[in-house]
Amino acid sequence: MKAQWQGFSSVIAGPAQAYLDHKRALARKFNNEDKVLRLLDRFLVEHVVSDIAAIDSTLIDRFLVSRARGPARSYNHLLGVIRGFFVWLVLQEQLHTSPVLADPRRCTSSLQPFLFNAQQMTDLLDRAAALPDRPKGPDRGQSYHLMFALMYALGLRIGEVCRLKRGDVDQQRQLLRINRTKFSKDRLVPFGPGVARRLDGYFARASIQGNKAATLDEAPVFSFYGGRAVNPGTVSQTFHHLVLDRYDIPPGVSPPRLHCLRHSFAVGMLLRWYRAGEDPGARLVHLSTFLGHVNPSSTAWYLTITPELLDLANERFERFAPINASEAVS
Repeated sequence: MKAQWQGFSSVIAGPAQAYLDHKRALARKFNNEDKVLRLLDRFLVEHVVSDIAAIDSTLIDRFLVSRARGPARSYNHLLGVIRGFFVWLVLQEQLHTSPVLADPRRCTSSLQPFLFNAQQMTDLLDRAAALPDRPKGPDRGQSYHLMFALMYALGLRIGEVCRLKRGDVDQQRQLLRINRTKFSKDRLVPFGPGVARRLDGYFARASIQGNKAATLDEAPVFSFYGGRAVNPGTVSQTFHHLVLDRYDIPPGVSPPRLHCLRHSFAVGMLLRWYRAGEDPGARLVHLSTFLGHVNPSSTAWYLTITPELLDLANERFERFAPINASEAVS
């Protein structure tokens, strides 16, 4: 029986595996949740808990304290995973009540993400293109240049870029097929002539280098060694090397992270809609679909209120709202 629990050993072994199987059957990856439940599993083994009914709020609090979580967001994620699991056990009538009584921490401060402007992005792409080749990293410059450009121009996640295969690139229709992304969603992402030229140039150079595997539909678009797709962690390390102490960071803004390229795309799109006189609220569902979000509320997280966005919103408000109280009454 335990063989099918895939590494769980405590009294929650069967329920935890059933919970993960249930969520994954709903097309949710639940990889981070899997890791949290395994931490709880080891904790229960170490504390010799032999009955699931013996798991009370005191024991849960001890587990939470044992997992050092400085940032409120990290702690709240840990707490949320545990709470969700025990709520599911109650719904399955395996417990009468949930033992998770702890409150989430209040997020008192939150840094805004770093948003790349056109000049900063040009600088990053130029520095990426100048990266030297390595024995196990041929054509690094052009590869990183294109990876960063796809994230900034199309709002792709780094995992989506790294998983791209040659067969996912439809150069004739100018479409990218994004497969097995977050929440196991697939989508089509159109691209314009600028991205098309970059892709054409990249593939032409790859074929010149004699990479025969690059002509196969299953071959990764970005691969440095052994025909394996480049690792997102490797791309992140290179990005941080390129941006380290490179740009001025305003107060209240976090240092640049790789995901900031996707965030910059989303905020840039909102700015263009404002400038074109379009209703961003009505178009938000389009951006949500393009980014591969489950719903527009997830997309709203990206729409950081920058000074320029705030000015544009105020200008629109002044055009359509009453100027003073007398006009409002009339």
